[in-house]
Amino acid sequence: MTPAAVPPPSSLNAARRERDLAALPGQVVDVLVVGLGATGAGAALDAASRGLSVAAVDAHDLAFGTSRWSSKLIHGGLRYLASGQVDVAHESAVERGVLMCRTAPHLVRALPFVLPLTPLVSRSQAAVSRAGLLAGDALRLAARTPRSVLPGPRRLSPVETLRLAPALRPYGLRGGLLSWDGQLADDARLVTAIARTAAAHGARILTRCRAVELTGDGALVRDELTGREITVRARAVVNAAGVWAGGLVDGVRLRPSRGTHLVLGAESLRGLTAGMHVPIPGASSRFMLVIPQGDGRVYVGLTDEPADGPIPDVPEPTPGEIGFLLDILGSALDVPVRRSEVLGAFAGLRPLLDGGEGATADLSRRHAVLTSRDGVVTIVGGKLTTYRRMAQDAVDAAVAGRGLPAGPSRTASLPLVGAAPRDRLDALDAPRRLVQRYGTEAPLLAAMGRDDPALLEPVVPGLPVLGVELAWGALHEGALDAGDLLDRRTRIGLVAADRAAAVPAAEALLPRTAVH
Repeated sequence: MTPAAVPPPSSLNAARRERDLAALPGQVVDVLVVGLGATGAGAALDAASRGLSVAAVDAHDLAFGTSRWSSKLIHGGLRYLASGQVDVAHESAVERGVLMCRTAPHLVRALPFVLPLTPLVSRSQAAVSRAGLLAGDALRLAARTPRSVLPGPRRLSPVETLRLAPALRPYGLRGGLLSWDGQLADDARLVTAIARTAAAHGARILTRCRAVELTGDGALVRDELTGREITVRARAVVNAAGVWAGGLVDGVRLRPSRGTHLVLGAESLRGLTAGMHVPIPGASSRFMLVIPQGDGRVYVGLTDEPADGPIPDVPEPTPGEIGFLLDILGSALDVPVRRSEVLGAFAGLRPLLDGGEGATADLSRRHAVLTSRDGVVTIVGGKLTTYRRMAQDAVDAAVAGRGLPAGPSRTASLPLVGAAPRDRLDALDAPRRLVQRYGTEAPLLAAMGRDDPALLEPVVPGLPVLGVELAWGALHEGALDAGDLLDRRTRIGLVAADRAAAVPAAEALLPRTAVH
C-alpha cells in the first residue's frame, strides 16, 4: 500500500509526529494545550485558526478519555431546561445547530426519539413531558436550527409507537411522544476531525506525550514512546485534561461522576428504528436512553454515580449499574433483555466542578474557566455538545490573560475536515457508511479500496467496519497501534470478542501503512 505522494495538510501519522516533536525544543509556541479530547482538540483548533502557533499534547491518544464514552448524542439541552438551567440548555441548542448545519453535518444526523406512554407514565407526567418537548422545540427555534434539519415533536398513536419500537410492551401502551435530536456517527471520530482540522491550520498534534509538570509558561513533556523528556515553552497554557485536570494544577477541585452504557445487539430490541426515552421511576426529569447505532448495535444508558478515588485510565462499569440499566429497560419491554445478551459495556467520567454536597446528578453541567496564580487556564465541566464554546472561552481567557495578538474565535463557521452541505454529501460516489463517517474524504477511502480490493472487505465478518478504515486511520488520523485503530478510530473494541477477532488484521495493516 503506497500513501499519497503529497498528503493533505490535515494528515496525522507517526512520521509527522516525529517531525513536530523534534521541532519543539528551542521554540516558544503561543499556546500549549494539554489534553486531546473534544475540548482540548477544540482549543488547539480555535487558537490555530486565529493565527497563533499551537502545540497540543496528550499522554495517550486522541479521544482517549471521556470524549469517547459519551451517548454519541449532540443534544439540545432538554434535561438542563427541565432543571432550570435555561442558559445551559440554550447554549446546547446553539452548539447543536452549529455542528449539524455548519461545522460537521457529515458526522451528525437527526435521530427520532420515542417516549413510550406506558402504564408507568401517568397522564400528568405525560403532559409535563410533552410541554418539555415543546419547550425544546422552542430552543431549536431560538438557536435558528431549521425544521428541515430537526423536525418538530408530535404525539404518536400506539400503532405508530410500536412501528418505531417493536420491542415495547403493547399492553396498556397509550402511544408515545416523538421528538428529534442530533446523533453523532461517533464521538471519537468527531475528536479526530477536530484535531486534524487544527493540524491543517498548523497546530502540532502530539499523542503519547505526557505533561509531567505544568506552569504558566510551558510544561515538561515526556515522550511515552521513547521516555525522552523535553521542555515545551509557551506564552499561554490551556489545561484541558478533563478528569485529570486537577492533578496538573493546584486549586482545581472536581467531583467526577460515572456514566455507564450497555452495548446490545439490535436483535435484542427487535428492529428498533428510533431512539427511546424511558422514564426512570422516581425521577421526574431523568430518562434512560436507548440509541440504535446503525451498525447492528444499540447503546443503553446512562448512569450518574459518584466516582471517588484515583482516576483510572479506562473506567469500568459496575455490576450494579449494568443491572440498574437492564431493570429500567425491562420496565418498558414486552420481553426483558437478559444479562447474557449484553455484548459489552462502557463507562465515562464527567469532569464536574465540585459543587459541595448533594448527588453528582444535581451538579451543574455549566463549564468553568479557571486561571491559576501562574496563569494556567483550566477548562472543566460542560459536555460534548458544547465542546466548541468551551474551547473558545478557554482560548479567549488565554489570549486576554497573556496579551496574545489574536482576533475573535472563528470556529462557529469553520467546517471540520470532511464537512460539506448535505446535498453535496448525498451526491458523493462512495459507500454510505464511509460518507457518514468521513464526509468528503469518503471517495479517497473508496479509491484506496479500488487499489487494494481486500481493504473493502469487513475487518471482522458480520461487522460493517472495512479494512480501508483502519488503513486511513494509520495513514491520516494519527493511529499508532492496534488499540488506536480498534478502540478510537473505529469502535470495534466496544465488544471484547469483536476486538479480539480484529487485532490480527489491525496489527498486520500497521506496517503496510508506515509513512517515512
